Amino acid sequence: MQTAKKLIVILILLLTIAGATRRRDPLTEAETDKLREVALEPYKRLKLLVEFAEARLVAIDQMRSDPKLTEGRGKKIHDLLEDFTAILDEINSNLDMYAGRPLNKDDKKDFRKGVKAVIEAADKFELKLRTLKSAVDTDPQAKTESQDYHYVLQDAEDALKSSADVAREYMNDKDQDKEKVGQKKK
Repeated sequence: MQTAKKLIVILILLLTIAGATRRRDPLTEAETDKLREVALEPYKRLKLLVEFAEARLVAIDQMRSDPKLTEGRGKKIHDLLEDFTAILDEINSNLDMYAGRPLNKDDKKDFRKGVKAVIEAADKFELKLRTLKSAVDTDPQAKTESQDYHYVLQDAEDALKSSADVAREYMNDKDQDKEKVGQKKK
């Protein structure tokens, strides 16, 4: 009987630990609903994801510039960077999904516009991440806070590079496809 009680206690502890380690969703309910509404529209979906990623970086900028928000700022920046990285991963998944799917003429055009939006955003995002990283050298408060988000910032930079590379690759593939079609017509 004692063994059964011990097993039950251990099982409850394991379930509690498993529940505590569950990752939070990087998107709000409203953002998730917006994505559902445009699930079959590549450009709109990619554009929304770019907006959501940008919102995380804007929130970091606002937090860093407001002296009233110093309490726990490093951890909050950590969480926002994690969300940003997760959204970039979702962008990559969407690029792969739409690139691998046969699309009609209008959807191909929309996909191409979405890829272009991702590339343009990547340049802005890179600048914001570099600014955050360089603040550590000039701002003592940022240096202290960066201990909470240093590794996640590196992950975000890597994810951004990957996302930009994937988008540029798809844009180049589409350009090469156009060239092949043009050569066949001659």
